[in-house]
Amino acid sequence: MRPTARGIGLAVAGVALVVVGWRFGYAELAALGGAALVAVVFAVLHAAWRPRLSVTRQVEPDRVARGEPAGVSLTVRNSARLRAANLIAHDRCGAATVPVPVLRLRPGRDTTVDYPVPTTRRGVVRVGPLRVARRDPLGLVTAARSHGGTGSVWVHPRIHPLSAVPTGAMRSLDGRVDSVPHGTITFDSLREYVVGDELRRVHWRTSARIGELMVREQLDTSLPKLVVLLDNRPTAHPDRSGGEAPTFEAACEAAASVVTAAAREDVDVTLLFVAGDPTPATRPLDRLAEAALVAGDLRAATDRLRQQRAGDTVIFLTGTGARGDLGLVGALRGPYAAVVAAVFGDGGTPAAADGMVVLDTRDGEAFAAAWDGVRGW
Repeated sequence: MRPTARGIGLAVAGVALVVVGWRFGYAELAALGGAALVAVVFAVLHAAWRPRLSVTRQVEPDRVARGEPAGVSLTVRNSARLRAANLIAHDRCGAATVPVPVLRLRPGRDTTVDYPVPTTRRGVVRVGPLRVARRDPLGLVTAARSHGGTGSVWVHPRIHPLSAVPTGAMRSLDGRVDSVPHGTITFDSLREYVVGDELRRVHWRTSARIGELMVREQLDTSLPKLVVLLDNRPTAHPDRSGGEAPTFEAACEAAASVVTAAAREDVDVTLLFVAGDPTPATRPLDRLAEAALVAGDLRAATDRLRQQRAGDTVIFLTGTGARGDLGLVGALRGPYAAVVAAVFGDGGTPAAADGMVVLDTRDGEAFAAAWDGVRGW
């Protein structure tokens, strides 16, 4: 609650009139000042009344690709028994506000407002809460309160269809490729025995030491695994247009396309960022919607990949500012069966390391065409 300029002026004038009228014996001035102060007190009491509103918000759909439609349906119900609501309300949608008419809303009645969510940019659009402002009839005091919860709309990067994904050097046991090398099942970890486990998988030595049955967990190392490394450093995407980096948006589209193609082919894929990852537990497309340019070190990222082998194929997505850094990624060719790098933006053909596939492309659509043109996936 805060007073308006009119309310402050009236309160100051009222106090001054009461003091002058009382000091010099002008009863009329004192009465006029008292009336002004009574009006201010009435305005405070009027604005202090808290309306009983029930706010329901539905976001449909809450996950869309960039450019696809999404909308919010907001229902405001007056839960009061006697008093009608006559308010000024706005619902927050990203950086903008949407007016919601709550005029002469009778007790027990509701009003519904539908409005679109802007999806022209990749990101997370926060929706809500409903901000209700109440003023007294004289415009002396304004009180603003929030009602209802909030929602989010994840605007994912555009997905371009890819015809194939790398299978790596290993061979899958489930029939995706022809031959199966020996020794593809290996020990991974130990866990407690549960009913239904095969007794031949019990690790008796550990079970005898800790006093309960422990079972060996085995890992099929023949399954192909992809590692998508997205370069989200500002130095890798120096060009800006309309408040965003076009090469970074194209890299996000390429990452979303690879992740979707891998899921379609039932291939395990891990999405990593060069400059950290604030939300590693969420879905890959949600993480791409939240991705932003952050200062980071590519050498540290490649060292982590070398020390903790996360798959057999590395797919590095970057911009024109990292053309000279491809050697760091190419050095992963030893621990990884294949290394693919895509450089987005206009420029010369980047230098590549031996055995490394480099795709020099402009945007996400051109990346899909270049990807499908690679032989020997």
